[in-house]
Parts: sequence; structure tokens; C-alpha cells
Amino acid sequence: MDTDVISATRAYEAWLASQTRVVRADLQRKHELMRGSPFVFLRATFYRWMQQWTALGRTVTEAPRVIAVGDLHIENFGTWRDAEGRLIWGVNDVDEACELPYTQDLVRLAASAALAARAQHFALSERTACDAILDGYTTCSTHGGRPIVLGERHTWLRRLAVNRLRDPVRFWRNLQKSPRLRGEAPHQALRSTLPRGTDDYRVHRRVAGVGSLGRQRFVAIAAWEGGLVAREAKAWVPSAAAWAGVSSRSDAAEMLLAGSIRAVDPCFSLRKPWIVRRLAPDCSRIELADLPKERDEEKLLRAMGWETANMHGGSRRAILRDLAGRRARWLLRAAGDMADATVDDWRRWKRLG
Repeated sequence: MDTDVISATRAYEAWLASQTRVVRADLQRKHELMRGSPFVFLRATFYRWMQQWTALGRTVTEAPRVIAVGDLHIENFGTWRDAEGRLIWGVNDVDEACELPYTQDLVRLAASAALAARAQHFALSERTACDAILDGYTTCSTHGGRPIVLGERHTWLRRLAVNRLRDPVRFWRNLQKSPRLRGEAPHQALRSTLPRGTDDYRVHRRVAGVGSLGRQRFVAIAAWEGGLVAREAKAWVPSAAAWAGVSSRSDAAEMLLAGSIRAVDPCFSLRKPWIVRRLAPDCSRIELADLPKERDEEKLLRAMGWETANMHGGSRRAILRDLAGRRARWLLRAAGDMADATVDDWRRWKRLG
């Protein structure tokens, strides 16, 4: 195993280049973003997390296995519209789905909350944040799960989610800023998910995200029935868990979506080697900067814990038995250790990366 983050990054990116065409300028941007804060660094380095994860010891890492989200963190939640047009809130990105102990998703989510608290993006203590996540997860697992529909239920979460829905004028203007592409693009994947009557679409290259920076992204934009519609195609690669030798399932993302308790996004599809999704002002990831200053952070983290259990939908009995036998504050200790390891790697990256 590469024992430091610098060599691990070089090795992972060499592997990435063997899996897909890499956009070097986007990788350079990713490296610069990684200097910004430990939280951004966490988002960018799931490959390194997979190396560090086993250091937590068997009591955490040898738990019932599930098809996990993998790269779970507090900014991997967002909104989409289901087949009935309802606004849904849940996990936004399954790029790093892999087979892992269920504890991995909980620890990574809690570690990201701990880093946000240390940077004063959250007012909660790390202990309260971990308790809220675990309470939501356990309650959802006990009750069998339920998708989070922002309708007659969850009005408080709807207010958080729609508080900063992107202004449509600004959203579409920003999406069309990059130069239009005339040649190379995954036209078949894009065309197959656009509405009928949108053959005259424009394709732009897109730069977005943190962890997936370096992969190709394209967005097709078309006028349709009085307004604009868009589909994004992002290059699919196996999870970094495969690179780390931790998990090698190539069908993990499909298995995760099939087994989770979820109000499906009908415009999301895996058309390997592409991941295709709808882009719209109300279909997006919700970042910390998008949240209103007045918010119930404990309730929000409890909802994130609930949704994590929704993603682990098929293994509730084994998980509940395992949770019942765990010592108090196990999540707080594990998340704190992984947050500390992330900060140490971030400091080394700032010096040498």
C-alpha cells in the first residue's frame, strides 16, 4: 500500500488514466481545491480514505456488509423529481458504490460532519452530530425505511432544500458558459435520455464536483416546449475501492440503486461507460453554502442518517443485531479518528502536493 497521500494520489490517478480518458486540466484544478480545507480534501480523496479505513480495527471494519454508497458525506445529498413530478431528497451521487461494511458509510458521513463542525460550518458538537446520524439510521432501519418526499411530510426539509434553489436564468446561463463542442461527445447516451423532439441539442464540456474531477463530463442542452432541458453524461469508472483492493464489484452502483428504498429519478441511468442524469435548477446537490443560516442541524443530520439506512435497504436485521452489540460512542471515536487522519493528510498535501 502507498503509505502517504502524495504517492497514493499519483498511483490512483495513474490507475484512473488506465480506466478512462483523463482531463488533465480538471485534475490540476482538483489538486488546487484539495488545499482549501480538510472537508474539501475529504470529498476529493475517497481513494485515500479506502487505504486509511482499515486502521480503525476489526470492531468497526468487520461488520455486516452491504452495497454501500462509499463516498458518503454531508454534501452528497440533493433533490430530484420522481416519475410523478414530486420533489425528492436523498443521496445524490453513487459513483463510488461498492461492497463494504455498513459502518463505512456511517463513519464517513460522521467524519465529514466532524470536519464541518471543526471548521465552524456546523454549530453542533461532534458528539451531537454523531448521535443524530446514528439515531436517524437506527430508527429508519427499525421501521423498514421510507423515501424522503418533500411534499406533505418533511416540510422543514423542503424549506431547507428550496431555500436556495438556483435561479433558472442564472442556472441556464452558467450551464452554457463553456464552449460548445462540435465533435467528440457521448451522443448516443445523451440523446437516448432527452425528451422526444430535442434532436437539435448543443453539447458543452462541463467542469463540476470535486471527487470526480478529472473525468470527462458533457452536458446536452436543448429547447423543448417553451423552455430548456439538459442531460449530463459523466464518465463511469469502477469505485476507488477496487483500486485499493477493498471491493471489486463492477455492478455495485446498479445493485445499490436496485436494493435501496428510493423514489426513483427516472432521468438517472447507468449507460456504461457513462452516468447520465437530468440537470435542472431543482435537481442538484445541496452544499453547505446553499443552506440557510437558520436551520436545525441536528434534524438535518438525523435525516441524512435515515437516508443512509434507506440506501442499505436490504440488510436491516443483520445491521440491527450488530448495532445492538456496539459500545456507546463507537461512531464518535471512529469518525474522530478518521477526521484526524484526513487533517494529517491535508496538511501534508498543502506542504508537498
